Amino acid sequence: MDEQEVLDLLSAVEDPDLGGDIVSLGLVNDVDVGPDTVSIDLALGAPYSPAETALAGDVRAALEGTGYGIELSASVDTGLSADEQILPNVENIIAVASGKGGVGKSTVAVNVAAGLSELGARVGLFDADIYGPNVPRMVEADAQPKATREETIVPPQRHGMKLMSMDFLVGEDDPVIWRGPMVHKVLTQLWEDVEWGALDYMVVDLPPGTGDTQLTLLQSVPVSGAVIVTTPQAVALDDARKGLRMFGEHETPVLGIVENMSGFVCPDCGGEHDIFGSGGGEAFAEEVDMPFLGRVPLDPAVREGGDAGEPVVLDADSETGGAFRSVADATANMQGIVRRRSVSARSRPAE
Repeated sequence: MDEQEVLDLLSAVEDPDLGGDIVSLGLVNDVDVGPDTVSIDLALGAPYSPAETALAGDVRAALEGTGYGIELSASVDTGLSADEQILPNVENIIAVASGKGGVGKSTVAVNVAAGLSELGARVGLFDADIYGPNVPRMVEADAQPKATREETIVPPQRHGMKLMSMDFLVGEDDPVIWRGPMVHKVLTQLWEDVEWGALDYMVVDLPPGTGDTQLTLLQSVPVSGAVIVTTPQAVALDDARKGLRMFGEHETPVLGIVENMSGFVCPDCGGEHDIFGSGGGEAFAEEVDMPFLGRVPLDPAVREGGDAGEPVVLDADSETGGAFRSVADATANMQGIVRRRSVSARSRPAE
């Protein structure tokens, strides 16, 4: 068997999201045929995402009748120069944002990050909310960062995630009163001075709104995708539009919309109550032609898990945990689509 025969077999493997076979789409980086083994490097950029895991399974199935052992690897050329690689060992940087406070953005960020970690991915969770950091409480991270001899920071870990938050660096009850230039300086140092190591995903919990922290992130770090969190009511959706425009102005891919606090199921009567309305987030996603990543109900278990430091996404028996797992899956799948689409566009000659 030679390389062309392998490619002929792989041309039968379809990418259902991009609408074509993986060879024509340019998603096969390299093929190496050895005496007993075929090694294939695929342009898959969202590790442990259900869709890309299935795609890799289809590749194995296409070659299983050859009698060769199959070795798969994955790599994506980001197209960034060495100077642009601020975090070269981090494959995907996903910003979780909201146009306004009070919509559960940090809860979504924590549960998406923990959900990705539960899938097996290497995950970092960066609490970039300078003025109201609360991620450490939500994951019950009591350990403090440690410093190396080179004066870099070793982040603590919790639930398999590497953590960094302004809450680690200031007193528990000390307010942070900083102007924009100081915010920029501190955030830039945290990107560069923290020993993040190799990560499949860094989830960044942004503060609400469209201020200095958001601009610093978008101007200094290659964000690979953004998730916008909203509740169903019109006021939240109006502010979500502002966040969407902010990412558009910086040419940052938006992975999709999450509708949080979508409905409340009364634990006593069993009735469902749309306290904040219903379906607004999904309708907004359709209106602006963005993927809808899922809805999460208003559930006391979410608050209890946040207060106790146990994200509800890790509760296998919780329906709300299942909703967050679906959001985490959809987020990873969309990140993979964005990555593969970018690779495919670069691999095809300009018309």
